[in-house]
Amino acid sequence: MAESMQGLKRSHRCAELSSSNIGETVTVMGWVQKNRNKGGLVFVDVRDRSGIVQVVFEEGSVSTELIEKAGSLRSEYVVAVVGKVAKRTGAVNENLATGDIEILPIELRILSESETPPFPIEENSKTKEEVRLKNRVLDLRRPDLQRNLIMRSKVATLTRQFLAEEGFLEIETPMLIKSTPEGARDYLVPSRVHPGSFYALPQSPQIFKQLLMCAGYDRYFQIVKCFRDEDLRADRQPEFTQIDMELSFVDVDDVIDVNERLLAKVFKEILGVEVSLPIQRMTWQEAMDRFGSDKPDIRFGMELTDVSEVVKDCQFVVFKNALEQGGSVRGINAKGQGTMPRKKIDKLVDFAKGYGAKGLAYVAIQEDGTIKSSFAKFMSEEEMTALVNAMGGENGDLLLFAADCNKVVWDVLGNLRLEIARQLEMLDKNEYKFLWVTEFPLLEWNEEAGRYTAMHHPFTMPMEEDLHLIDTNPGKVRAKAYDIVLNGTELGGGSVRIFNQEIQNKMFEVLGFTKEQAEEQFGFLLNAFKYGVPPHAGLAYGLDRLIMLMAKQDSIRDVIAFPKVKDASDLMTEAPAGVDQKQLDELGLAIVIKEEKVEE
Repeated sequence: MAESMQGLKRSHRCAELSSSNIGETVTVMGWVQKNRNKGGLVFVDVRDRSGIVQVVFEEGSVSTELIEKAGSLRSEYVVAVVGKVAKRTGAVNENLATGDIEILPIELRILSESETPPFPIEENSKTKEEVRLKNRVLDLRRPDLQRNLIMRSKVATLTRQFLAEEGFLEIETPMLIKSTPEGARDYLVPSRVHPGSFYALPQSPQIFKQLLMCAGYDRYFQIVKCFRDEDLRADRQPEFTQIDMELSFVDVDDVIDVNERLLAKVFKEILGVEVSLPIQRMTWQEAMDRFGSDKPDIRFGMELTDVSEVVKDCQFVVFKNALEQGGSVRGINAKGQGTMPRKKIDKLVDFAKGYGAKGLAYVAIQEDGTIKSSFAKFMSEEEMTALVNAMGGENGDLLLFAADCNKVVWDVLGNLRLEIARQLEMLDKNEYKFLWVTEFPLLEWNEEAGRYTAMHHPFTMPMEEDLHLIDTNPGKVRAKAYDIVLNGTELGGGSVRIFNQEIQNKMFEVLGFTKEQAEEQFGFLLNAFKYGVPPHAGLAYGLDRLIMLMAKQDSIRDVIAFPKVKDASDLMTEAPAGVDQKQLDELGLAIVIKEEKVEE
């Protein structure tokens, strides 16, 4: 029978108690983690978000009635305990913050009973994720998830404090906005008042934060929900949280400076990790050439080497064809892996094919210097020696090569170096390697659309020295864009924005917008630009990704209170779900069920 807590007031959270409280009468409240009933002696572990404290009910010290009541407690009952803090009589539990004390009870109240939970509430649960997400409230009681969400709260609070001290204003931007066709798919919201019209949920507050700069607010930030209707991965969700900011009268270095200091403060205060400033910078071109990625993991080497010049005259048709078609031949050196079994090498070949490779050429240098290779018969001894030397190959090394267009070669080897590093356990989650990647291409060619699209968004400023190329060679124009990368994960990105009307019009033209289309989509921004625009720039972090890396988790689902799964559904609430016909009628919507064609 549940009791009232009337007359009781919690004095401490469970793990806030320590040996300094010995002799004090305290009141703790929480969930029963474990109950060990040894007849006249009952040990009850009480848990709340701070941790666990042991309560000892012993015959002779408490009434028989209280011992019987304690003995009836089951896992996840909610209890209130009044008692005295004492030095632990049994062995000290080194795994608990309260391992050297216990509570000797005076009063016990059962505030709420519990059914047997579908899985134990414990750290590093082995229960299937689907079961845990279906019962997310129970899952969130686990200490490791609670630590993640507490860390998230602390990071958000610290970020707010830091940015406020730096002169930023926290300003909210709308959630119901106009849909724009660029980028990922929008989530649409039908309007009842305007039948046939739709709002979109924001993919980012991009346009509004630029408008705030036009309005003179100088430095804006927001910790804000954003929405993208795209396929999910471990570090993606349909709704995610950004630390979003925009600054006026600044250039690249100003944005980087304030953000480096923010990261240094957060990592120092939350994790005790010193971030060495300034953070290393690398151009996009250098990142692609050295690591095959625009978000390189620089915790380890195994960098790409371009050997196109070395193999240009060899007779290996795979290399020849790639070079004749304007591509390249590049390789990575997996040091000490020359004795890797053929089966494992074949698996790496299959892995590479998943990223567009037609195959993977390899040279395995044995400990005695002999060479096993998939293409040695097409190379002279001198050519093979030159290739091995160019790769820095030594006895015991495994050299892996990709030959294709640059995009495929980068993609294949960039992912292959990561896969090998994972297999060899070279990735240390306790190491934090930050990197700024700068000077991204302004545009990328979209085969499907048959035109250039903005690599970031249409408001990104080209580098001034490349402006003359925008008509003749738009693919070569670099952007004043920058990403902050941590351990191979893009934490955030931003750019200096276009504030010159002529350049903005030219950008729309290159992207294939007519004047009418630009006006229809972005008229309100272009209108604001007529009345004096300050030079401005900004950046947005993925807060979920940042916390995932700080908490050493493999998925952002472990740092979000109520996440979605891969198909963007919520297993707990069973969203998305159908709605009443009445609601559809009010919105002027009809559901069209597509019939799947059955092949005869």
